[in-house]
Amino acid sequence: MKKFIGFFLAVLMIILSSVSAFGYYSEAEGYSTEVEDYDYYQKFQGQGIEIDVCNWGEYVANDSVNFLDVNEDFEKLTGIKVNYTLFASNEELYTKLKSGGASYDIIVPSDYMIGKMISEGMIQKLDFDNIPNYKYIDEKYKNTNFDPNNEYSVPMYWGVVGIIYNTTMVDEEDLTGWNILWNEKYADNMLMFSNSRDAFALSLLDLGYDFNTTDEMEIEEAAGHLRAQKPLVQAYVMDEIYDKMEGGEAAVAPYYNGDAVLMMDVNEDLNFFLPDNTSIFIDSFCIPEGAKNKEAAEMYINYMCESTVAAANSYYVGYSTPHIGALELLDEELVENEIAYPDEEFIASLDALLTLPVETTTLTDALWTDIMAQGSNSVIFQAVFLIIVIIIYIIYKIVTAHIKKKRMSYY
Repeated sequence: MKKFIGFFLAVLMIILSSVSAFGYYSEAEGYSTEVEDYDYYQKFQGQGIEIDVCNWGEYVANDSVNFLDVNEDFEKLTGIKVNYTLFASNEELYTKLKSGGASYDIIVPSDYMIGKMISEGMIQKLDFDNIPNYKYIDEKYKNTNFDPNNEYSVPMYWGVVGIIYNTTMVDEEDLTGWNILWNEKYADNMLMFSNSRDAFALSLLDLGYDFNTTDEMEIEEAAGHLRAQKPLVQAYVMDEIYDKMEGGEAAVAPYYNGDAVLMMDVNEDLNFFLPDNTSIFIDSFCIPEGAKNKEAAEMYINYMCESTVAAANSYYVGYSTPHIGALELLDEELVENEIAYPDEEFIASLDALLTLPVETTTLTDALWTDIMAQGSNSVIFQAVFLIIVIIIYIIYKIVTAHIKKKRMSYY
């Protein structure tokens, strides 16, 4: 994730400085956002409570100098210290929790990973009496396929997967669907997701299959499709996409619409294409089993669902918000941006990635590992061969030097 959009930042700063309904600065308390129930947030003042939060990189507003640092603001408002760490992928977060090597009070996984964690007893049910601002979450993002009874998660952002491309390097007539990611014209100028779930989803979509399929033959075919793609791929990326696309180092890549908006703001040559067959994603607040401070964690979630805070986060990060109160505070130009907020009828037609059965996940992971290892033997061989050549050359120089020295001794 990267920084906020300059234009929207300017608009937001005007709003903040005018002490409007968006927010205000309380000199006495030191916090900056408007909250509905100030007294609610005073329960843990002076108790030395800390919460451990693990989130995606740059996923909340965190510029206290020019904008707003919501974690710092929460600390001033509540007296609760926030220990904030990052993860780069759902799989990394899962591994951290599953291995027992890390303990958190709040995590923000994506849809399919939430479903997986629920099924494995890794996250716990929320007490929504402690999250009254849940009422502001749009009904469209509740009763999801990964949390059908709205017991374990509170949506933070949503978005769709599409194709970001450089208009100076891509022929727009090639943008007919996901097949551009298999177009040899863009060999070595193409980026691809570095995680198996997203990569297989795109391969299955391009083949005309359901990205939540459990059919082994379809998954095997998708793996073959990814193997055929690999020689065309410059790099497998997640956050690294920013530097590459913004810097003009690659022509085309699949990624999320919120990030596309931010990258397009940095490089005016970039644009975003949304195929008809794609997926919606929802990233949500959850509380892991074993959390040390569950009620304080629920207070943090409620704070993030304050209209002013949710709007600030959405402005800063660039992702679409499911919060109806925040939407009313966002700039009209942003809300009407078809990339950030695609047509509602289109969004309603999309599904999210589901948690797949263990046998399907095991198969997919094994196939992905094999795909990533493809070609590695030749690289190793070349490296070993080069080392051998260097050693032979060094021996040759030593021997010839010795012979020359020996010959010179005869004179």
